[in-house]
This record gives sequence, structure tokens and C-alpha cells, in this order.
Amino acid sequence: MRKKSFLVIGMGVFGSSVASKLAELGHDVLGVDNDPAVVQHMSEVLTQAIQMDATDIENLRTLGVPNFDVCIVGRGTKLDDSVLITMNLKELGARYIVAKALSDAQAKILKALGVDRIVFPERDMGIRVAQTLVAPRMVDHMDLAPNYSVEEISAPPELVGKTLEQAKIRSRYGINVVCIKRGDTVNPVPDNNDVIQEGDVLVVIGENKRLKELRES
Repeated sequence: MRKKSFLVIGMGVFGSSVASKLAELGHDVLGVDNDPAVVQHMSEVLTQAIQMDATDIENLRTLGVPNFDVCIVGRGTKLDDSVLITMNLKELGARYIVAKALSDAQAKILKALGVDRIVFPERDMGIRVAQTLVAPRMVDHMDLAPNYSVEEISAPPELVGKTLEQAKIRSRYGINVVCIKRGDTVNPVPDNNDVIQEGDVLVVIGENKRLKELRES
């Protein structure tokens, strides 16, 4: 995996979480925030952290915005700040911009400004929590496309002790098992002879209605 460079503006819950994970994955991350205490804390985690008012385009200019693979706008509470920072990044030649939005109206404005990807952290997490509450066997869920998703599900009891070939998950449900998690270990390329054990988590991809059938089996 090629090492990438990220500029993350706003070290709140969303921004700091994204920045920390990117750094953990081995990428170069520059974090920007107004709060000196936050900057001091994040400087121990990221490649670099700077105290700066990112709404001032001259401040951002000193960072060399075009040199970053991705710029992430984590400040979304104040619409005017989010819009101004995004406009500054576009003017300075940002290659790819990801921005946080708290409402559809805010997202519409950010999209009009040319943001490449808009995320709704609170809404997305709420949806994922709701999905796991109504489907107890579901550990996690990620939408891929309309009607298709990737899910982590606890191995159904009827499949425990069977190999993937014997379980016939693909032929019965049209679903692919792309990974098996077992405690702290991960089998990223399971084959037909791998045996499903109690407590395993299956990472599967397929049509939503077929995923539901597998969860309820």
C-alpha cells in the first residue's frame, strides 16, 4: 500500500479519530486545530500538528495544500467555517476533499463547492447501531451500492463445524465469504477447506436480502 499524505482540519471527535487511524495505518498526517491543548495532544500521535486558523487562506497557503493526497475538513458545527475552509482548499488546489456534514442542507452547499466526498458521521453511526440492534447476529455493516453491502456476522450455529465448502454459503445465498475473524486473528483469504468455528465472525459481501437470510438462518 502506497504511503499517502493527509491534511486533517479540525481535531474534534471525528477529525481526531480519522487522523489517528490514518497515522496508525502508517500514513503521513498533518493535523490542524485552533485549540493549543488539542494540538499538543495530537502532536504525540500524528506526523505533525499545528495550531492555526484554517479559515484564513494565507495560513493554509503555508501548508502546501496541493502536496496532500487528501484534505479532510472535520469542522462541521459552524456552517460558515466549513464553507470558508472548503473554498480556501479549492482555491489553493486541493487534489481531493472530504468534508463532514451535519445536515442535508450543509451537504448540498459543500457539494456545490466541489467537495469530492461528504460524510455524515453521526447519521451513519446511528444507522449502523440501529441495524445491529434489530439484527443481533450482525456485528457491523457497510453499504457498498444500492441493495449490496459488506457485513460482519457471527457464524450461524448451523454452520459451525462445517467447512466453507460444506456450508455452501455461496451456492445457497449468492454470498461471498471474504474473510474470517477468530478472536485476535484474521484469515484474509479463506478457502473451501477452512472450518467455521463457534465464535467466528464471517465477513461477507452480497445482496442485502440474501445477507438477511444468512443472518436469520
